Amino acid sequence: MEIRVPPLPESVADATVATWHKQPGEPVTKDEKLVDLETDKVVLEVPSPLDGTLEKILHPEGDTVTSDEVLAIVEPGEVTTTAPQPPASQTKNEAAPSADMPLSPSVRKLIAEHGLDLAKIPASGKDGRLTKEDVLAWLERQKTPPATEPIPAEAVPPSGNRPQQRVPMTRIRTRIAERLLEVQRNTAMLTTFNEVDLHQVVTLRRRHGETFEKKHGIKLGFMSFFVKAAVEALKAFPVVNASIDGNDVVYHGYFDIGIAVSTDRGLVVPILRDADRLDFAAIEKRIVKFAGKAREGTLALEDLQGGTFTITNGGIFGSLLSTPLLNPPQSAILGMHAIKKRAVVINDEIVVRPLMYLALTYDHRLIDGRDAVLFLRTIKEILEAPERLFLAI
Repeated sequence: MEIRVPPLPESVADATVATWHKQPGEPVTKDEKLVDLETDKVVLEVPSPLDGTLEKILHPEGDTVTSDEVLAIVEPGEVTTTAPQPPASQTKNEAAPSADMPLSPSVRKLIAEHGLDLAKIPASGKDGRLTKEDVLAWLERQKTPPATEPIPAEAVPPSGNRPQQRVPMTRIRTRIAERLLEVQRNTAMLTTFNEVDLHQVVTLRRRHGETFEKKHGIKLGFMSFFVKAAVEALKAFPVVNASIDGNDVVYHGYFDIGIAVSTDRGLVVPILRDADRLDFAAIEKRIVKFAGKAREGTLALEDLQGGTFTITNGGIFGSLLSTPLLNPPQSAILGMHAIKKRAVVINDEIVVRPLMYLALTYDHRLIDGRDAVLFLRTIKEILEAPERLFLAI
């Protein structure tokens, strides 16, 4: 049976063969993952349609393929469960990967970031493949305590001997780079800032979080408050929810909010459709579901298409302040940051409050500074008095 490239969405012309999970001669079972195909936006998993043996791979890792192209041949048959035994001289974590061994995108990223030598890292994966865990374990073993004595000059290796490795960008990382350059060339980005006192939100979560989780089976996070506040602000300032299409301005009568999620392959932005119709529990559940699918690489293209406004949270990584870049064709993006306790003056008294800096990057071609500032101030006012969300005021 021929294993073919599944139909690609209209906006995706081709895909790259990222990782083969089986090699010729190996048994495969029905619905077992054979190969990952990486597109500009998502990773597609291609399973085996039947039990049998992988006879031939027609497109190795790195090849570019199009819809319906034949990837491999599987010979139908019964699958034996006896796994081949490794050679006696080689046990787990003792094999070094060969230079031409295919690497997963996450392994390639780690190798490139740290300039590692493949030949020095023991591999524990199937057929001597290097796994992400192998690389992380190797990096952990290389950590040494700071030297207590100066290092002799003759012990310092010449600069020419420092290891490095060149690996190709993944399709997703390449597309991200293209879009970032494109948005800087084709928009007039400007960022305005404010800070929000999250005391009332923190108090609500502390007071009702346990009951909320028992009832809905999900924790009450901060993101649902920000999504709700953003929707109300977008209703008040529809131009922020609009986009430019040629010489026209398109005003969207719906609120599809993108939530930026970081993965090993790069940043992805799944969409909360009709966020104005979702309650807090539905928002939290969908965000958790999206995060899980993003980590597993199972987001569908439909999860990422569209969107009228984006929220990104650099605070989960410790960012105190940043200027997020637009997610075209959207005209604005809200940046959340780390929550820090700081001393502030309230009613002429110094008190400690949990504060967060907010950043709104917007396309100045469409959105005036006044609207941008008032939009961000509206989000601040709602979060500082979250009861407004329930009173619709």
